[in-house]
Amino acid sequence: MNRINNQDPLYALIIDDNDVNYEVVNTSNDVIFVNGAWTDPFNRLAGDVLGLNARAIEYTQKARRSTGAKVANNKLATKRMLQKAGIPTPRLFAKITSRQELSRFRWTKLPASFVLKPKGGSGGGGIVVVYGLNKKGNWVKADKTQVLIPTLRKHVMNILDGGFSSKNAPDTAFFEQRVKIASALKPYSVRGVPDVRVLVYNGVPVMAELRLPTEESLGRSNLHVGGIGVGIDIVHGYTTTAIHHGRLIETLPGTRLELSGIKVPHWNEVLLLAVRAARATNLTFAGVDIAIDREDGPLVLEINARPGLEIQLANMSPLKGRLRRVEGLTVKSPDKGVAVAKSLFGEDLEQEIEDLSGRTILGIEEKIQIIDADGQPHSLLAKIDTGAYRSAIDASLARKYKLDRPVVGHKKVRAALGQETRPIVDISLTVRDRLVKSKAYITDRTKMNYDAIIGRRDLKGFLVDPAKRPSKPEVG
Repeated sequence: MNRINNQDPLYALIIDDNDVNYEVVNTSNDVIFVNGAWTDPFNRLAGDVLGLNARAIEYTQKARRSTGAKVANNKLATKRMLQKAGIPTPRLFAKITSRQELSRFRWTKLPASFVLKPKGGSGGGGIVVVYGLNKKGNWVKADKTQVLIPTLRKHVMNILDGGFSSKNAPDTAFFEQRVKIASALKPYSVRGVPDVRVLVYNGVPVMAELRLPTEESLGRSNLHVGGIGVGIDIVHGYTTTAIHHGRLIETLPGTRLELSGIKVPHWNEVLLLAVRAARATNLTFAGVDIAIDREDGPLVLEINARPGLEIQLANMSPLKGRLRRVEGLTVKSPDKGVAVAKSLFGEDLEQEIEDLSGRTILGIEEKIQIIDADGQPHSLLAKIDTGAYRSAIDASLARKYKLDRPVVGHKKVRAALGQETRPIVDISLTVRDRLVKSKAYITDRTKMNYDAIIGRRDLKGFLVDPAKRPSKPEVG
């Protein structure tokens, strides 16, 4: 049992990811779920969160004895079934089923780049990723450490002996294509390949998350070893909220890269592939893991008959209500399943996130009101800019509203034409009827699209959805 000390009440939930259980330790007065008991302020949502028992009884128990579940537990059988259905997966290079085959295996036939996996492994265990050859002609990992044949041989022997099997049973090792990270996702990946997990129920994709490998997870995207889960808006394919060890985070650890607003490439194709994969393996309830290759596009990595439930935290949305909405539907094709998902969950997503997080969702453009020196409000359209730390207002507008004095400070900043010093003034503004006291730059924005930008310093209590369209501004 892993113990999570969670200071933030919103993310305390007993979950599992690939059968790893977590016990939440109560370090707050407002924890949602502690040792089986729901507490305020989320009592009204308790019935909608899918837990381990409900998942087993209502959704996965019947499937355990099915052919689909047995196939999902066998990566090679999954690959064969998917390929038979015309669903793209990483190419298989070779497999080793016994010590005799290992002794005869010709290592030189392997390509410069590949992935070594156990057939029945789970949670990312036992996987070795080889990125290429160094100047000596030896294989290397992402961190440039060499991977020599004796090391690989020993690892394969461990796989054959069941060292990474959940039942410690003899296993098979196989070598497949290494996925090359899509350019749009590369800045967010550390030592490994990100993937998209799509939960499919009754032929409908009900929830999705982007799973990011980290230094801590040693390049694995699994959340229980330190990977990051980022919720995805089903309709548009943009990321929304992110969690790391069950806690909300806004930026990639160790960087200033915002985790919200990432556009997942080939989004519609990803959803279609997930539904097709679930149908091909005959699973009513499945977690489909899809990686996006730079050249080949979306590829199905594997299918989980008992997917982890932390995806609810990444999306700030309970699963049970979504599952019930698609239960009993007749979905005749993958296209229909995707259309149903976008129709049912697109409108609900924003409200679900706002209800759970207590934060208002903003678009990249928002109508704001600036309060002038006489206390009068003036409406204008502003850019919500999470890339900027401090808000800024056009100099002519500041003079018009008598906000250019007094100057409370100056700051040197890098601008398009080089370094410049900008004055800082106190201004009051409202964003979605919420009063914000800001210390904003005064700068020349006459050639910009917006007279004002709102930086992240003034966005506390808000979430930003880049796919959200603004309402037409009033002229003030």
